[in-house]
Amino acid sequence: MSLQSGLDAFQQGRYHEAVQILEQVSRDAVDQNSSDYLTAQMWLMKSYQGTGEIEKATILCQRLLMSANPQVRSWAEQARNSLPREVATPSSTIEKAGRAATAGVKLAMGGVGGSLALASGVTMILLFGMVFALGLSLVLILGSDDPLQGLAIAIAITLIFNLAAFFCSPFLMDLTQRWLYQTRWVEIEDVENQSPETARIIRQVCQQKNIKVPRLGIIDDQNPTAFTYGSLPNSARLVVSQGLFTYLDDDEIATVYAHELGHIVHWDFAVMTVASTLVQICYLIYITASRFGRGGGDNKIKDALQTAALVAYVFYIIGTYLLLYLSRTREYFADHFAAETTGNPNGLSRALVKIAYGILEEGSRAQEPSRLIEGTRALGIYDHKAAASTGTAYRIASDTQKIGRVFLWDIFNPWAWWMELNSTHPLTGKRVRALSTYAEQLGLPTEFDMGRVIGEGKTLNKGKLYGNFFLDVVLYGAETIGFLVGGVIGLVLLSSSQNLGLLFGAPFIGLGIGILIKALVMFPDYKQAPETDILTLMSDPYASPLRGQPAKLAGQLIGRGDAGNKFGADLKIQDRSGMLYLHYASRFGPIGNFLFGIKRVQSLIGEQVGAVGWFRRGVAPWMDLIQITSEGGTVVNSYHRFWSFILGGGAIILGIVLTIFIHSS
Repeated sequence: MSLQSGLDAFQQGRYHEAVQILEQVSRDAVDQNSSDYLTAQMWLMKSYQGTGEIEKATILCQRLLMSANPQVRSWAEQARNSLPREVATPSSTIEKAGRAATAGVKLAMGGVGGSLALASGVTMILLFGMVFALGLSLVLILGSDDPLQGLAIAIAITLIFNLAAFFCSPFLMDLTQRWLYQTRWVEIEDVENQSPETARIIRQVCQQKNIKVPRLGIIDDQNPTAFTYGSLPNSARLVVSQGLFTYLDDDEIATVYAHELGHIVHWDFAVMTVASTLVQICYLIYITASRFGRGGGDNKIKDALQTAALVAYVFYIIGTYLLLYLSRTREYFADHFAAETTGNPNGLSRALVKIAYGILEEGSRAQEPSRLIEGTRALGIYDHKAAASTGTAYRIASDTQKIGRVFLWDIFNPWAWWMELNSTHPLTGKRVRALSTYAEQLGLPTEFDMGRVIGEGKTLNKGKLYGNFFLDVVLYGAETIGFLVGGVIGLVLLSSSQNLGLLFGAPFIGLGIGILIKALVMFPDYKQAPETDILTLMSDPYASPLRGQPAKLAGQLIGRGDAGNKFGADLKIQDRSGMLYLHYASRFGPIGNFLFGIKRVQSLIGEQVGAVGWFRRGVAPWMDLIQITSEGGTVVNSYHRFWSFILGGGAIILGIVLTIFIHSS
């Protein structure tokens, strides 16, 4: 596909074809400042107008208005006049829920998020105690003659580490921001030009809380996100991407800024900076002690170092989960602060969903995931891994119920709770539910009809939800269980048959059976896989990350699914309802995946295909591929079950051979 063929299609009025070609040309472009890329973007905007996709045309026009090329900006200024003044959003038929007449009304959290002070205090004390204990143990291991002196040194080491991290990390972050994302620092008047209500909220909060206006930054990236960092409230940085102004309305942008201001007022960035550093110190002590513990020298000191390394690693794991819990708690409280400050909890609910939509839209236009979104996952207002389901629903929703149904999994599926343990952010459905309770306290109708969602959730089959969950947990350990059960059976049979081979062979037979059972559950028969769409799959509240759901999809392959991996084998498919990651597996293992990523993936991008696979739902949904068939007849097979059957069958054969061979000898 060439740029000229796209321009020819547009000139001849074949707008849908022009959109396909120009989107592909844009994705293939290496330099986004090149004349070919900018030309493709300009005529793609016109092609969107031709197909009636006015919302996409408007977003693209806003992006061109921010171009570094003055001629492109001038062209976009003129082209903007051809767009309707009132542009419909993807859910244009959804009427916005209202906001409170006055802001600042105190809202009860009703147990949402727990206690911020308690969570912060307990986490910091535990983390500080871990680092202190490890520092003390290392000092004593090194053979200090005076334990009191050793105690003083350990305290000094801990304090120096913490103080250095507290005051230096913001400046290191500034350098990182400038280097990776080319962050530009702006005045509040610049923000006011794009969102007047945001500027008013910033001034109001800073005046009420007696803090300085934070240093404001904007990253020229259309993926919508926002984050804050610093050491003290009066030296905080608040950074957003340009995509926030592209995808959100004025009142919604204000709620996002209010959320980030909540982090500053609560000292969240300071607490998280120190807590993150303490966890990293545990990891550094683990690495250092492990290295020295493997060297030569006094065996007593080596044993002590190895013990210290083990304890440090345990502390690192515990500290990581404490940090994640603290992060989720702080997100709830920042949401609460934004709802109180703006009197607009529904606005923040819409903002979260639109951010997911924006991330999804930008991801559909790029062959690789955004470096900004990946790099700021822990800092940002939204976990981009959870964007697929929510953004998909918003893209095609004609009523709030369609959007709300994707939250059923977040709120009611036991796997959601398990997955959330490893996330820096609460799941979107839980945040929207909390914001809905604030709206109810203000006497407002709730966004996305969460009352209906909760009502539907209460009618779900709890036996199926929890029964499947516990069965999945057992199946995750099927190999280990099979090995142990096989060992026990071998011991029992040994007492009666005196065949020593059973003691060695039975565990491998059990291992093989466990592998096969797990494979059959994870990868069930797909011959009768139903034709469906991505939104329907994501709206299933019973979906599991282990039990695959056979499905057939029809759509376009729009890029690679591997973050930052130009040779990745995974793909992204987009149908009329949304986008989904496709996970490829070669029968030749990682080498086969690498070769497929080099030789085949690029030629498949842009193709209209049919895809068959097993759908799975975690924080981020995906499909394990079975087969891709393109319109041109190209067939790609994926072999997820292959190695499971090989390993399972091999273990059983090995067990039988061991049983016979040892018995005969």
